[in-house]
Amino acid sequence: MIESSKDGYKKQKTQRVVEPVVVASDPAPAEQSIRPSKIDDIVGRESEKRKLRMMINSTKRRGEVLDHILFYGPPGLGKTTFAIALANEIGASLRITSGPAIERPGDLAAILTNLKANDLLFIDEIHRIPRTVEEILYPAMEDRAIDIVMGKGPSAKTIRLTLEPFTLVGATTQIGKISSPMRDRFGLIQRLEYFGEDDLTLILKRACGLWEVGYEDKALMEIAKRSRGTARVAIRLLKRVRDYAEGEVLTSHLDFDTTSKALDLLGVDEMGLEEIDRKILSSIYNNYNGGPVGLSTLAAAISEDVNTVEAVYEPFLMKCGLLQRTSRGRVLTERGLKHAIEILGLSSII
Repeated sequence: MIESSKDGYKKQKTQRVVEPVVVASDPAPAEQSIRPSKIDDIVGRESEKRKLRMMINSTKRRGEVLDHILFYGPPGLGKTTFAIALANEIGASLRITSGPAIERPGDLAAILTNLKANDLLFIDEIHRIPRTVEEILYPAMEDRAIDIVMGKGPSAKTIRLTLEPFTLVGATTQIGKISSPMRDRFGLIQRLEYFGEDDLTLILKRACGLWEVGYEDKALMEIAKRSRGTARVAIRLLKRVRDYAEGEVLTSHLDFDTTSKALDLLGVDEMGLEEIDRKILSSIYNNYNGGPVGLSTLAAAISEDVNTVEAVYEPFLMKCGLLQRTSRGRVLTERGLKHAIEILGLSSII
C-alpha cells in the first residue's frame, strides 16, 4: 500500500483508469447520446464497418475473443466511437484509459489483471505509452500473460501471471510513433479518413433529431462544409449555432441565414479555416514571403505549441492545398498565396 501524498495521487489515478466507463446500455441524456452505440448506427465508414462485422461474426461463430484492433488517423474521426460500438456488439465490458495516464509498468499490470473474460480495453493515444510499459503489452497481447519481476539483483525471480482473454483496441493520431513490434501484434490496423460533407450532414441531422432542433437542410450543409471533415468539429459548431439561434434570434430553428451569421461570429470561414489557420497563412505570407519557414520558427511566430501546429492545423491546411511541406520548411502553395491575398485581405508580396 502506497501512503505518501505524491504516490497517493498516483494510486488514485491508477484506480481511475481501471474503472469501467458507462456504456450505451445505461441511460444517458440527449447531449451524450449523440455518440452511436452500435456499428450500424455509425454514419458512413462502410468499408470499416464491413471489416469489423466480418471479424465479429467470425469470432462469435468460433466462440473466441475478438482480435486486437488499432485505429489511427486525425482526431475527431470516431476512434472512441468504434471502441464503444465494438464493446456493445460483442456484449463486453468496456474499460477506457489513455497512454499518458499509464506511467509505470505497475499501472498497466493493475489494469490487465483486473480485466474479466471477453473485456475490451481501449487505450487512447496509445503511442504515448512509455517504452518500459509497452513491453508489458507484448506478452499480454500475444500470450495473454504478463511477466512480473520479484526482487532485485541475483535473487530476482520472474513470475508469469495468466490473464483472462481480452481485446485491446488502440487509438492513435501518430501511428509512426508506435514501435513495429507493437503494431505487428494488432490483428487489424485501420486508418480513419476525413468525413465527406454528405456524411457530416447526416451526422448533424441525427444530432438535431436527438436534440429536437429544427433545421433547414441548407443550414446543416453549410455547417458540414465548414467542419474540416471532422465529426467532432461538426457537432461543436452545431452546438454553437444552436446557442446563437436561441440566444440571439430567439428561435430553435436553424435556417441558412442564422447559421451563416453564427459561423461568421465564430470566425469559421467557408473553407473551415479558423483564427489559428489564418494566423499561420498570414505569418508565412507577410513575415517569410510565402516561405519556406521552419516549423518551430512558425510556431513561435504565432505563439502556438509546435506539436499543436504540426498535428492539428497543418494537416488540414495541406488537405485544403494551401500549405506544402518541403525539405527546407513550410511553403504556401499557389492556392495558399491566392487565399492569403483574396480572403485574408493581405497586401501582395513586394
